[in-house]
Amino acid sequence: MVSKNQKKLIKSLYQKKYRKQHGLFVAEGKKVINELLSAGLLLHQLYTINEDVFKVTEDVMHTITLDELKKISFLTTPQTALAVFRIPEPKEIDTSGLVIALDDVRDPGNLGTIIRLCDWFGVPDLVCSTQTVDCYNPKVIQATMGSITRVNITYLDLAEFLSLQKLNTQLFGTFMQGDSLYSKIVPEQAVIVMGNEANGIRKEIEALLTDMITIPQFGTHKETESLNVATATAVVLSEFRRVSLR
Repeated sequence: MVSKNQKKLIKSLYQKKYRKQHGLFVAEGKKVINELLSAGLLLHQLYTINEDVFKVTEDVMHTITLDELKKISFLTTPQTALAVFRIPEPKEIDTSGLVIALDDVRDPGNLGTIIRLCDWFGVPDLVCSTQTVDCYNPKVIQATMGSITRVNITYLDLAEFLSLQKLNTQLFGTFMQGDSLYSKIVPEQAVIVMGNEANGIRKEIEALLTDMITIPQFGTHKETESLNVATATAVVLSEFRRVSLR
């Protein structure tokens, strides 16, 4: 049974201001929830139609019906469980290797995919401008498939962060025009900035960068629009890691 207060709390967590107010976020599905539990995140409450799937204490476990789950789920097709977790405190940023920085990326699916890419390519830190979509948005959590537990995500004043890093780190930005990614000598320590889906990297951020790079277009149809930001991130990270293996 899900009480009215529990239902109200869960539904409120769809909005960033209430996630921030309560320090809580929602995760759905057996795989994602177990990934979060294994990573040591603090479980607030768990609602499931199959309690045998999870090893948690009885005080936070609620066995409910599928109809009840449908009423609290944020998914069109609810999975077998929904959990509410405590938002963890961010860790210190490690700038000794590669860092991905996002300048106002707004789409939850893009952010979730980029978090997975950071996990896949061994990028421990993702820094985000304050206008980038919240990583605890339910759609982002779902898209990360658990990778959010292995990537340290920090929201900050991006211009201020880059200004501090410029003294001893190369700062790359991705643009439609720039040096070809494939002809550039890329270091193992760098910050790579990816821009907003519609507007790219802001001028104030561009002014702080040391290197402007582009993914060259090989197709003959020059009217083709720019790559999706998550796709571009995959290409850039793949090349940076490929070069480091030489």
